[in-house]
Amino acid sequence: MGAVLSTVATTSAEAKSAIAPEQNKAREDLNYNPVRTPNGWTLPYKEKNGVKEFHLVAEEIEHEFAPGSTAKCWGYNGTTPGPTIEAVEGDRVRILVTNALKEHTTVHWHGLILPSGMDGVGGLSQPQIAPGETFAYEFNLKQNGTHMYHPHADEMTQMAFGMMGMFIIHPKEPEPIDRDYCLLTHNWAMHPGTSRPDPSVMSDFDLWSFNSKVFPATESIVARTGERVRIRVGNLSMWHHPIHLHGTSFTITGSDGGRWPQSAWRSESTEIVGVGQTRDIEFVATPGDWAFHCHMSHHTMNVMGHNIPNPTGVNMRGLDGKIRDHLPEFMAMGENGMAEHQQHIDAGRHSGPANTLPMMSGNGPYGPIEMGGMFTLVKVRDDITPNDFSDPGWYHPPTATIAKRVSSNPNYGDPPRKPTAS
Repeated sequence: MGAVLSTVATTSAEAKSAIAPEQNKAREDLNYNPVRTPNGWTLPYKEKNGVKEFHLVAEEIEHEFAPGSTAKCWGYNGTTPGPTIEAVEGDRVRILVTNALKEHTTVHWHGLILPSGMDGVGGLSQPQIAPGETFAYEFNLKQNGTHMYHPHADEMTQMAFGMMGMFIIHPKEPEPIDRDYCLLTHNWAMHPGTSRPDPSVMSDFDLWSFNSKVFPATESIVARTGERVRIRVGNLSMWHHPIHLHGTSFTITGSDGGRWPQSAWRSESTEIVGVGQTRDIEFVATPGDWAFHCHMSHHTMNVMGHNIPNPTGVNMRGLDGKIRDHLPEFMAMGENGMAEHQQHIDAGRHSGPANTLPMMSGNGPYGPIEMGGMFTLVKVRDDITPNDFSDPGWYHPPTATIAKRVSSNPNYGDPPRKPTAS
C-alpha cells in the first residue's frame, strides 16, 4: 500500500507541474476556450477508446493561504482546491479516484446528471473508498455549465480541510467568451497559532478564500479592454456570498443548471451566491484596477478576534501593554477605528501570533488597501495580448480622473446638516 501511494503521489505531483504553467493557453485540439483557475490549475486527461480519463488523488497537503500562514489541509493532487476538471457536453468521462488519506472518502459530482451509482454518496450510492483504494466513476456528460466536486463521506471534516474543486462542462457549440475564469469560495477556521483548520466551527470562521487563497495572495483577474470576460463563482463554504464587482455592471448568464436563456439574464453589480450554488457573471472589460470581492465586510478580513469588547472611543494607551505582559500576542481593536492594525503590522511594531495572518493587509499604489480574505482585483489594460494572463502591475489613470485632496481643514466648506426641530 505504501508503494502504491508513493507512486500515485509522485505521478500527481508530476502531472501538476507539467500542466500548471500551460493551464490557460488555448490548444488547437480544443473547440472551447479553456477556463483559467487563478492560483490553481486544470487536470489533464488521457483519451482511451473515446473516453476522457482523469485521475484524482485525495491526500493531505501543505497549503499556504498567504505568506505567513501555512496549514496541513486535505485536497486533491497536491492542492486545495483540487484541479479544475474540464470537458465538453456529450463526452464520456472516466474519473479515477485514489484515496491516499487515512480514512475513507468518496467524490460527489455536484450538480451533474448521472446514474445513481455514480453520484458518490458513501453508504447510499456506493461503498466508501477505503485508504489505498482506487475507484472509477464513468458516465456521459448530459449537460453544460459550472459545477463542482467534493466528498460525501465525513463531509464536515473533509470539506472543512479543503477537499473540493470545480467541474466545468463546455457546451458543444463554442460561446462568445474571450476570457473564462473560475473561483471557488470557502471558509476556514484557522485559530491563531495553529496549523490545521478546525472542522467543528459552524460560524466563527477567520479566513475567507477565493480558490483557497486570501488577499493579498489572490491572483488577479486580467483582461484586455473590450474583451468579454466570464467569471464562474462556486460556493462550497458555510455562508452565502454577495459577490460584487467595481467599475461596471455584469450580466448573470448561468449557474450549475447551465447557461440560461437570454431572456432570463439580468444586470447586477452584486450577486448572492448561496451555499452549494454556482453563478456565471459576464461583462465587457473596461480599463482600470477594479476590486472584486464578497460584500460581507468580515469576509474581506483575515484572522479576527471574536468576543472581544469594542474599545472604539476608549483610551487604551498603556492598557494594551499591560495586557501583553500576560498575553504577548494581544492587540486591541483601535481607539479610533481598526485601520491602525495594518499600520502597526507594516511598521513591524506588532507581529501577531505564529502562523496567523494580519486582519487586513496588502498595499496599493496609494497606500494600504486594508483588505484580506475573499478579495481580489480585476486588472484591465488596453495592450494585453489574447493569451497573456501575467499581472500588468498597477494601473496609472489619467491625472484628471483621480480623486484628489482639495483641503486639509476639517472645517472646510459649508456642508448642510439636517435641520433641528423648532
